[in-house]
Amino acid sequence: MYPGEQVKTRRDQPAFIMAESGETVTYGELDERSNRIAHLLRDQGLKRLDHYAVFMENHVRYLECCSAGERSGLYYTCINSYLTAEELAYIINNSQSQVVFTSEKKREIALAAIKDCPNVKLVVIVDGAGGERNIVNLDEAVASFPATPIADEWVGASMLYSSGTTGQPKGILRPLPEEPAGFKLPVFHFLGALWQYREDMIYLSPAPLYHSAPNAAVGMTISMGGTAVIMERFDPESYLALIEQYKITHTQLVPTMFSRMLKLPEDVRNKYDLSSLEFTVHAAAPCPVQVKEQMIDWWGPIVSEYYGATEALGFTYCSSEDWLAHKGTVGKVVVGVLHILDDDMNECPTGEVGTLWFETANPFEYFNDPEKTAEVRSEDQTMSTVGDMGYVDEDGFVYLTDRKTFMIISGGVNIYPQECENLLIEHPKVSDAAVFGVPNVDLGEEVKAVVQMMPDQPADDAMAEELIAHCREHLASMKCPKSIDFIDEMPRLPTGKLYKTGLRDKYWGEGKSRIV
Repeated sequence: MYPGEQVKTRRDQPAFIMAESGETVTYGELDERSNRIAHLLRDQGLKRLDHYAVFMENHVRYLECCSAGERSGLYYTCINSYLTAEELAYIINNSQSQVVFTSEKKREIALAAIKDCPNVKLVVIVDGAGGERNIVNLDEAVASFPATPIADEWVGASMLYSSGTTGQPKGILRPLPEEPAGFKLPVFHFLGALWQYREDMIYLSPAPLYHSAPNAAVGMTISMGGTAVIMERFDPESYLALIEQYKITHTQLVPTMFSRMLKLPEDVRNKYDLSSLEFTVHAAAPCPVQVKEQMIDWWGPIVSEYYGATEALGFTYCSSEDWLAHKGTVGKVVVGVLHILDDDMNECPTGEVGTLWFETANPFEYFNDPEKTAEVRSEDQTMSTVGDMGYVDEDGFVYLTDRKTFMIISGGVNIYPQECENLLIEHPKVSDAAVFGVPNVDLGEEVKAVVQMMPDQPADDAMAEELIAHCREHLASMKCPKSIDFIDEMPRLPTGKLYKTGLRDKYWGEGKSRIV
């Protein structure tokens, strides 16, 4: 997000464009706006390594709020814009944020949250009126500050939070080197090369900016001298139209976006010129094999994939060619050293499922939470895990099966729901699906599916029987749902992650799953 170097030669070039409104912000405008906010933060007493928060939808003022932190040595926390006031207050307090930037759209939730945030000095509304003494409009708050850099610029960075799909979200803190603003952290050098970023690239961002991958991708685009086109919200046909309109060269998606585009009518899918695309990458969740096959067939061998948690323990990657030769893989390890371990921390044989542990590639800790940090580290402190399950084949390619917390134990047999979920999502009548374990008196747990149907498709007993039969055609019966419930909308985060815990918990009532 730091425009300081590029602004010297690209002052009038668009740094980013908001897709829906068409509003454009040049490198010069981004530079001046972020400078003024940096002065505001210093005026509020924030010094190097202090924290502030950004809580808003994908907004034209979002990036300048982040960029100010990157040039003033601060940690900024971009917060999920769909949280409740209570959830928001937890992250603001936990991150020790002293200033909160928000929008008029999120104003009510933000102001409700800060009632329980005694350390917040200032709330800045980027597009609305101020209020009480510590609630101010952004433009009014920075009007008296210069558009030139602060005297003590340092490199800053985001401190993002885990999604909280398996418990309270955790702030992921990485050490910040005492380097000048504009210093490129090693991880961004690596990603820029891997994702084939280049000067003058045009990147399409369809995902929420509060999430680590789109936030990093947009920031890297700007640091390379490219232009980012930012969708306020994802719509499958609008996404395709934007590729044609702006001659998009690079983009990053999640598998649910692939599914939604593939389920567009064929004439709509073929309506737009996508020939400008050079490089597409996806992550966040394993992609169903049939979905990815169809995407490569449609877009050509430009669809790459990576696996890496926000914690950046390690990183896998595969090209279209690698994936077609090893369908279902998330790639080979390119950062870190991977170990597949059983519950006793013994190495699993090739092809056997275990927990993924990495000899940690990048140092991190959960902010102010040594207990949670210790939970994800091995006793000797050499390895870390986020609880993902998977295996490695004979060629060294990694395959994910599921999160350990969602593994189903039915009659003593371990069942990984991802297989069944993928199969259901591939069904042409299904929009989305979740599979998890529910109580069974005899077996301990049995397989349950919750399904969101495509529009105009029935959600009745006959459809449930059809979908169960579909699963049994392709999977062993023990892996198939014993019953299916229907839901109007799946609780999937805009980042593509499924909030499965809430779905599953209502079936357990007061009981406790033996695997959580």
